[in-house]
Amino acid sequence: MSEIIDLSEEFWDRRYQTNDLGWDIGTVSRPLKTYIDQLTNKDLKILIPGAGNAYEAEYLWLNGFENVYVIDLSQTALNNLKKRLPKMPNNQLINGNFFDLEESFDLILEQTFFCALHPNLRSNYAVKMHELLETDGKLVGLLFDDPLNTTHPPFGGSKNEYIKYFELYFKIETLETCYNSIDSRKGRELFIKLLNK
Repeated sequence: MSEIIDLSEEFWDRRYQTNDLGWDIGTVSRPLKTYIDQLTNKDLKILIPGAGNAYEAEYLWLNGFENVYVIDLSQTALNNLKKRLPKMPNNQLINGNFFDLEESFDLILEQTFFCALHPNLRSNYAVKMHELLETDGKLVGLLFDDPLNTTHPPFGGSKNEYIKYFELYFKIETLETCYNSIDSRKGRELFIKLLNK
């Protein structure tokens, strides 16, 4: 366990300052764009945890979803988003730890946050998502269906592993291989849509 790197605020901020962002695809993820495009309620209160450069938040905002919040350990990442969306209220750009957040949301979008957390936090992630979502709120997004790394992010996993974390707290509406992943992730991602119990 001592081989695991430090996943602190300083670690993540340094990655953004040096543009060491192998996971960053530079635009809204195609599966999440497809999902967002079919949302009709622009008043939904939406959270994107570990949002990084937050292209999904930007896409939501530019499409009339102004009740969107992002939380990230990296102030640099949040500053990057603020430069692109200067009208986004500062209180919706949260520099902090996801596990310390005390709010409630209608929808939480998962995009490369889960795989950035050490696997020993996965059951805590499921509990916290359950706490943050309104009754019948949804957790929607992408998880890697690939072993990936064991000592540094992205940490991988499998469908069977994920089911055991989520089935206690959510009705699993969708947990299937993603049909519209970007080429480099094709066949390696699961699309999830989980309804809070």
